[in-house]
Amino acid sequence: MSSSIDQTSAVQDLFNSKVKTATDNTTVADATKTATGSQSLGKDAFLQLLVTQLKNQDPLSPQDNGAFVAQLAQFSSLEGINTLNDSVNAISSNFSSSQALQASSLVGRSIITQTNKALVDTSKSMTGSVAVTAATGNVAIKITDKDGNVVRTIDMGAQSAGNSDFIWDGKSDNGEVAPAGTYTFAATTKNDKGESVAMATSLPATVTSVTLSKTGGEMLLNLAGGMGSVKLSQIQTIGT
Repeated sequence: MSSSIDQTSAVQDLFNSKVKTATDNTTVADATKTATGSQSLGKDAFLQLLVTQLKNQDPLSPQDNGAFVAQLAQFSSLEGINTLNDSVNAISSNFSSSQALQASSLVGRSIITQTNKALVDTSKSMTGSVAVTAATGNVAIKITDKDGNVVRTIDMGAQSAGNSDFIWDGKSDNGEVAPAGTYTFAATTKNDKGESVAMATSLPATVTSVTLSKTGGEMLLNLAGGMGSVKLSQIQTIGT
């Protein structure tokens, strides 16, 4: 009686049957990908290799039970990972759709976000806020136009830590109504040494459109008047 087929040789022959012969310009890895898809060794090929091992094992030295169980565990783990990936992808897709629907409902609405510039309709008052990190006795806001000219200085006086609101009535320091347009707001205070310290401001803006990320990142809200874009998570308040 001829000797049994060598296990390693049989497994190798099965694997080779799954891979097309590489040409001069094609690597074995490329051929393997062509034969098995995006995965170099899928679950079906893994199961066939396992069955081949069992069919061609040496009767005088059969497959060790522990090794057999370990291979079955690997197969089960592969199945579980693939199922988990499918579930995560489905959840991610549903979340992106929900986020897109939420963001699209903001088009045309007013929001408040952290920025130092705003497109202002000076025919009516606008409200903003300053992030005061610690209690201070002097907070001032300088409002400059697009040319860098100071239009209005608002003295807020002493403020406690937190967000402090301010209102600009659209008028300049001389009492005249300023022209509508883009203005920059610079809030400052004085430290114990009398040095000027900048503070963050939050201002209103209008959402004109939404940009969806092609890489799965957070979507962006595009603002009117060339105010740029902000992330959905950066919105502090949603108005009408």
